Amino acid sequence: MTDLVLPRYRTDETANVPLLYPDYKSTRSRSPGKPLVLLPHQLTEVTGPLFGEDRVRPGDSDLTGAPGGEAIGQRIIVHGRVLDSDGRAVPDALLEVWQANAGGRYLHANGEWPTPLDPNFTGLGRAVTDSLGRYRFVTIKPGAYPWGNHHNAWRPAHIHFSLFGRAFTQRLVTQMYFPDDPLFAYDPIWNSIPDERARQRLVSRFDLAATEPNWALAFEFDIVLRGSDATPFEAEVDDE
Repeated sequence: MTDLVLPRYRTDETANVPLLYPDYKSTRSRSPGKPLVLLPHQLTEVTGPLFGEDRVRPGDSDLTGAPGGEAIGQRIIVHGRVLDSDGRAVPDALLEVWQANAGGRYLHANGEWPTPLDPNFTGLGRAVTDSLGRYRFVTIKPGAYPWGNHHNAWRPAHIHFSLFGRAFTQRLVTQMYFPDDPLFAYDPIWNSIPDERARQRLVSRFDLAATEPNWALAFEFDIVLRGSDATPFEAEVDDE
């Protein structure tokens, strides 16, 4: 009987955010105090979980519509492909997004930024990739917002992405940014990524070809789940 050969992945230390980055205030108290233990990938980690398409409704990928009316803000299309470390499409991957509204405010009880809430915008969406690894969301461009990390601290406009690929080793939580944001230079989350080339993999590309005239601008954001070209992971902290 032939032994099962399981895939092995190496972490790109130049791309992923360090667990302790003092300028990113939350990591000072939340980073691990002891060395991490590397767990080998066994059958469970490389073969599951799987999520059925019936859990995602057709309208879940459109964040702009609500029973009460259209969301306020600049309508945009966010699309791209989900790939593995060998450049192959990852079909049936579940993508969930959450974001601030056009004024930079999230819909949650602890939101203290005094910009108004949009009653027609929850900031939540989900989609499943097709056979070619493609996904598509319709949303509005989020606004920047203050977040209290340091004096006059503002987060660049961004959209959070959570992905469940075909296995636990393809789990990813990350952020998508927009081109030429002037706040990049002042954001410790952005600057905590050691490699400038890795940072640029978090920036979407304006896509005129996918823009729909008189309706919505488009931005392309491809996501690589593993390998040297992987999309950098987001640290798990309370701050948005």
